[in-house]
Formats: sequence, C-alpha cells, structure tokens
Amino acid sequence: MPSTYLWMILALPLLATVIIATVGRKLFPSKCHLPCVAGAVGACVFAVLTLIAVLQSDTGAVETGRDVVWINAGKMTANISLRADGLTAIMLVMVTFIGSLIAIYAAGYMHGDPGYPRFFAAVSGFLFFMLGLVLVNNFILLYACWEGVGLCSYLLIGFWFAKPSAAAAARKAFLVTRLGDIGLFIGILILWQNFGHSLEYDVVFINVKEQYDAHTLDPNLLFWACFCLFVGAAGKSAQFPLHVWLPDAMEGPSPVSALIHAATMVTAGVYLVARCTPLFGLSPNAQMLVAIIGGFTALLAAVIAVTQTDLKRVLAYSTLSQLGYMFLALGSGLGEQKLASLAVMAAIFHLFTHAFFKALLFLGAGSVMHAMHNVIDMREFGGLRKSLPITHWTFLCGAAALAGFPLLSGFWSKDEVLATTYGAWQHGHGAQPIVYGVLFFSALFTAGLTAFYTFRAYFMTFWGDEKLPHGVEHPHESPAIMAWPLRILAVGALLVGVVLGPTHLFQKVIDETWVIQAFPHLQGAHHPNWALMAGSSVIALAGIGLAYLFYVKQPSLADPAITLPSLYDLSQAKFYFDELYELTIVKPMTIFAHVCRIVDAYLLDGVVDLLGQIPAFLGFLVRPVQNGLVQFYALLMALGMAGFALSVLMR
Repeated sequence: MPSTYLWMILALPLLATVIIATVGRKLFPSKCHLPCVAGAVGACVFAVLTLIAVLQSDTGAVETGRDVVWINAGKMTANISLRADGLTAIMLVMVTFIGSLIAIYAAGYMHGDPGYPRFFAAVSGFLFFMLGLVLVNNFILLYACWEGVGLCSYLLIGFWFAKPSAAAAARKAFLVTRLGDIGLFIGILILWQNFGHSLEYDVVFINVKEQYDAHTLDPNLLFWACFCLFVGAAGKSAQFPLHVWLPDAMEGPSPVSALIHAATMVTAGVYLVARCTPLFGLSPNAQMLVAIIGGFTALLAAVIAVTQTDLKRVLAYSTLSQLGYMFLALGSGLGEQKLASLAVMAAIFHLFTHAFFKALLFLGAGSVMHAMHNVIDMREFGGLRKSLPITHWTFLCGAAALAGFPLLSGFWSKDEVLATTYGAWQHGHGAQPIVYGVLFFSALFTAGLTAFYTFRAYFMTFWGDEKLPHGVEHPHESPAIMAWPLRILAVGALLVGVVLGPTHLFQKVIDETWVIQAFPHLQGAHHPNWALMAGSSVIALAGIGLAYLFYVKQPSLADPAITLPSLYDLSQAKFYFDELYELTIVKPMTIFAHVCRIVDAYLLDGVVDLLGQIPAFLGFLVRPVQNGLVQFYALLMALGMAGFALSVLMR
C-alpha cells in the first residue's frame, strides 16, 4: 500500500492537468481551479501518509518496483521507479501543502482572467513535474522532470504573454536556467561514464564510496562532476552568476511568484545538492565552492534588496539571499560526523520554514496588489494596516519569521545554518578555517540586512499616513478564498519552527533518509549553540529597530543623499549585472548571430545557389541542339558515326 501512495502523489496533479487542458475551457471555464485544488490536496494527503510510512519503515524508505524499463540503449538502462525516504517525504509534504494553499488563493486572485483554465493547467503541471523530480530514483528521470519544471515556469512567468515585459522575463528565465541545465547534464554523463555505468542514485553513490575507500577515486574527476551538478543547481535556484532571471520572474501573477519562490522551482537546486551529499561530502573543494557561492549570493542579494522599491522584487531578492543561506549550509558539512549531519538538516530545515513565510509574504504582496489595482511600487502607497487588517497582520507574521525574530520559524532554521558555518570555521583544515570564518561573519551581517530590508518593506507598506495610488479611493481586503490561505500560512510561519526546532523532530526525519543509512559517518547528535542564537537574535532585533528608525521614526534618514549615495545607487541598479551581461554576452552573441545570418544568407546560400545554376547553364549550352527537328537529329547522328569511324581508322 505505501508504494501506491507514491504513484497517487504523481497521478493526481497529472490527471488535473489533463482534465483542465482538454475539457476545462468547454465544460467548466470558471471552475477550472477545482481539479487543480483537488489534485494538490489529494497529493498532500498521500504525501503525509508517505511520511508516516517512511517513519514506520524498517529501511527508512518506501519504494516502488523497478521492473518498468524506460531506457535500454547499450550500456544505459533507466527504470521508472519511485522512492521516498526522509528527505523526499519532507519535500513532498512541503510542495503539496504549500502548493494546495497557493492554488486555493489563486482561485480568488485569478478570478475573471481570460486565461483562467490555462493558468490552472500550468500550475497542476508544475506540481506534477516538481513532485516527480523529488520522487524519481535515478538521474535521467530527474533530468526529465527538471526540464518539465523549466517548461512550466516559462509558461507561468510569461502567462500574460501579451505584455512585452512578461514575455521577455519568461524568455530570460528559460534561457538562463538552460545554461545551468547543460552543466547538470554533463555532470550526469560524468557520473554514468565513471561510476558503474548506472543512473540509479544508490548505485552511483555506493560506487563512488567504494572507490574512495579503495583509494582509487580521482579527486579531480569527482570535483568536476560535483561542479557540473552544482551549475545545474545554481541555475535552478538562481545563485550567482545565474541569479539574474529570478527577480524578473515577478512579471508572472503573484501566485506564480509564491509557487516558484516558496515551494517548487527554486527549491529543486537545494534538493539536488542535498540528495548528492555523498558526492559533495567526498570532495572538500566542491563543498567549499558551494559554500562560497551560497554565502556571496546571500550577501549580494540582501544588499540589493535594501534599496528596491517594488515590493515583490524585495521579496525576490530575499529569496535569492535565503537560498544562498541554504547552499552555505550544504557547503559547510566538510564530511565531519556532526557537521555533515547538521549541514543537510540545516539546509532542508531552512528550506521548509522558508516555504511557509515566503509563500505568505508573496501572497500578502498579491493581496496588496489586489487592493491597489496592481500597483506594487511602495512609494505609491502606505499606511495600509487599517484598510487591509488581515493582510497586515499576516504579512507581519511572515516578515518577523523571515527577519529571524526570536522563537519564530526563521529564527530556528537560520540559526542552524549559522551553527553549521561556525562549526566549519572551528573544525576546518588548511585554508578552510579562513574561508568559513569569513563566510560566518558575512552570514551574520546578511542576517542583519535581512531584518532591515524585510521591515523596511513592511513599514513602507503598512505604516505612516494612508497613501493610495491614483485611481484607488476605497481599498478593500481580499475575499475569504484569498484570506484563509494567508491565515494558515501565518500560523505556520509562527509555529513550525517551534514544533520542529527544539524537539529535533526534523533531524530525526532527515536521519531516516537513505543517505544517512548508506553513509553512517553522516550521523551525529546536534546541540543548539545558545550563545550564537542569542547573538543572532540581537542582530535581527537591531535590524528591525534600524528599519523602524529610518522609515517610521525619522524617515528623513532614509534619504539616499545621506545614506551612502554611491552604494545606494549601485544597490538600486542591482550592481548593473543585467547591463553587464547585456554588454558582454547578449550583444556579442547578437552580433555573432547577425554575422552568421549574413554568412548563411549571402555566402553559403550564394554558393549553393551558384552550384544549382550549373545544370541550368549546361542546359543553356546544349539547348540549341534540342530543337525538335528530326532531320537535324539525323545529321548529328551521322556526324557522330563519322567521327567514331574516323577515330577507329586513325588508331
């Protein structure tokens, strides 16, 4: 029975996609959300049952049969099989639960949109591919679902495709993430070629471990395999330098932003690196690279978020920063017993809590847009806490959780990330202590920036005198179908950390995963670092207090002319990464494409056309001979025979 749960988790969203796409517009155009919501909620029920089955299983996993062969070509064989262990079960619950609430919210938010059926068909497809990515048991199926997630993100980001900026954002997201996908595919090929000609996770990981124990493992080969896998993860999870697509993805509807940022697409990269911990754990250089990129992205995105005026873009850069935290944790395991266990747990724990408060914040931003007639520039409105009371209080819960306010969900998970990095600093060898020490203090500074920019957005939106955009006279709270998901997510943002943090329930679930069982050295008890937690709490409260001073108490202090104008301009311009890429990559490639077009159209086509004219020219030369006169043909035959006879006689 537990194995049936896995198929049902996939079948329900897929069935919803098929129903909506084929008959939804004709049979129930205004009720197309029903199959989507039913599929997501049903999948959530089976995900919870799967989690229970995993915890009760003697092997710590639930698996379907491996007798269905998908690919059988030469040495490459791939079966269609599903597997759920502790890591998978947590991801399943998170994706389906958050996805269900977003689908319910979207039913109200997207009401009346002419693309209503198309939207929910794409959302169900998005959930199907994301769940498939988490459930599959080999790299080639993972890659197939990985590309499916990319396709659905393209469709949803560009949902309002008649809007040029939305079409451009969808194209940008699709192309940038494809760059990462090339790296992922190369990494998969390296693993298949060098570690047992297998695509199954467990076979690859065990073969790598056996070579490592036998001292026959080429560390450079493993590093490049991990590097390529991480390139794919960085593309999907928008890490530097492939981070530029995610802020532009705000052009999609707000429920899409919540779905991408909280539950589905961007979490895929974190999941991939966590799943491949047995590989990264045997390559310290690869782990350090993950930590450096993660730490740098976290700081860079936080600095940019401080000056953004678009509410959704602030949250987008916040997602970049928090994903950087997750990769920082994964890169800080170092293979040491307690640290390796803490690294996986900290990253996935933060991913789990982040899904609640970030979905809440994006849906709250959508509620603000709904009331402000789609205006999202925080300079155009303010003082909304009285006119939007539900949105205000729920947004405050999400903001406090993101800022790391003591005892809320972000507080517990963020401190686990800091504890992992601190442990890597204290227990590293060679150059590692220096690198991880810098990353640790960078993470602390980023935590302060996070609290500041989060409450900057909150105070600018909900505090001060009421200010409304042009054309908005009586702002109204969102309807119940949008308000209830906000309330439920707010409860999660407040309590999920308390339930899973001090009780160590989360670590117990992670410890059930096959990664822990196949590699016992990853196990290890963890005790909270109370001094570190107290210090990070002070930093978070200081950031909140500073935001209150700048944007409530003395707003004049927030004048760019006073607060580091040069850095302010750089931050507001996003450090000109888009312009830099445009100048160094897009324009040269565009010029190269034009040159290729000219060469193709005028040189290559000209040569081909010239060759095509040769038969015509030859025909032109012999055309007088083919004049249709029988006596002329007879004369030619006689002359030919005479010439032949003459040549014979002259020998």
